[in-house]
Amino acid sequence: MSVSKQLDFTEGPILKKMILFSWPIFLTNLLQSSYQLIDSIWVGNLLGANALGAITISATVVFTILSFIIGLNGATLTVISQRRGAKDEQGLKESLNAFVFVLGTLALLLGLLGYVFSGSILRFMGTPGEILPLAQSYLQINFIGILFLFGYNFIGTVLRALGDSKTPIQFIVIAVLLNAILDPLFIYVLQLGIDGAAYATVLSQGIAFVYGLLYSIYKAKVPFQIPYLPEKSYFIVLFKLGLPAGLSMMAISAGILAIMTVVTSFGEEVVAGFGAAQRLDSLIMLPALTLGSAVNSMAGQNIGAKLWERVNEIAQKAIILIIIVSVLISTIIFFGAERFIKIFIQDPETVQFGVTYVKTIAFFYPFLGINFVLNGIVRAAGAMFPILVLNIISFWILRYPLTAIFAKWLGEQGIALGMGLSFVISSVIATAYYFRGNWRKISEDIAEKTRSKEKS
Repeated sequence: MSVSKQLDFTEGPILKKMILFSWPIFLTNLLQSSYQLIDSIWVGNLLGANALGAITISATVVFTILSFIIGLNGATLTVISQRRGAKDEQGLKESLNAFVFVLGTLALLLGLLGYVFSGSILRFMGTPGEILPLAQSYLQINFIGILFLFGYNFIGTVLRALGDSKTPIQFIVIAVLLNAILDPLFIYVLQLGIDGAAYATVLSQGIAFVYGLLYSIYKAKVPFQIPYLPEKSYFIVLFKLGLPAGLSMMAISAGILAIMTVVTSFGEEVVAGFGAAQRLDSLIMLPALTLGSAVNSMAGQNIGAKLWERVNEIAQKAIILIIIVSVLISTIIFFGAERFIKIFIQDPETVQFGVTYVKTIAFFYPFLGINFVLNGIVRAAGAMFPILVLNIISFWILRYPLTAIFAKWLGEQGIALGMGLSFVISSVIATAYYFRGNWRKISEDIAEKTRSKEKS
């Protein structure tokens, strides 16, 4: 396998490699976020507040339905990075096949179910009647192309697990550039409305997936092969890691879905304002998402090599880095809130809610960053069930109840305050588990079951 772009995290300076490895992930996540950003700008300005609210709600549903597979994808990162750290090429190849077989099947199945039940899901969420037809149409088209969305993200995950965080940027650049060109063409020139935004996204992701697959096979020499039924031991490991990881993501996304029901209760203007604010939220969260993914790969390799002192050092340096970067970005967003919100929408009531929301929640995000970093380290050891428990606590015992309580108490302005307070409490719990939990012991069992027959 070609390793010219793949970093070995088991030796050398940690902070330097963390930064070198993280910035391409940050750029990838930034470009990934620009998908919804571009759709929101074009839809909000060309089609109005209702259309912007429709894609906001639809994006939440897509993430919820896809979340189980995203969780399993996180298990890919853990297993592949540990096999790379242990220098087990055969185990890596067999693990890859197992993930491709299972995750590809699930992506197709969830895409079909999502298409059929789109309307029912949106009505269950309390989607306002003026928005429902637009949201359903946009959502169904996205489900048609869900395999493409999963596919190129999965390939990027595999490359990052092997220590290559730069190449996945190429895939997302292709997708984003195509989406930026096709959005106005389909929405305005071809007069396809909100459906045009959905078609542009699916086509762009499909082309990025095909390019990523060809690159990873023929240039990066990733040992992909025609999928075949894996051995039972791989199913056991995949579901032991992937089932709680998938359920963990579903706990998160279902929590977001529940919060959206609180938002929709305040009407179309708040839904649209929340949608615009969420686009800024996604930018503020990028450093946390980036370091959470980076430390997963970095810690995974060191856990596979049994270098626990380096694992601890990775956690320490990542927390310092995330606090510094999060405060800087939060400050920029806070002082430019109105200007940023008006990029997406011009309606005064919508803008007012969006600005207040962003200014309230901005400085709570460093706490969320600590949560992402520590959970990324724990996840690298294969401790997926504890992460599931932590996420259930974070979203269902803290975030949704606090959001609902503060919204009832303070009205629409309480949404951000309830969410922000949950970030603080969640970070305290995550820190306590990192220092007191038994997550370090779990990696030994994972390593044993994913070791190739040759090394058994």
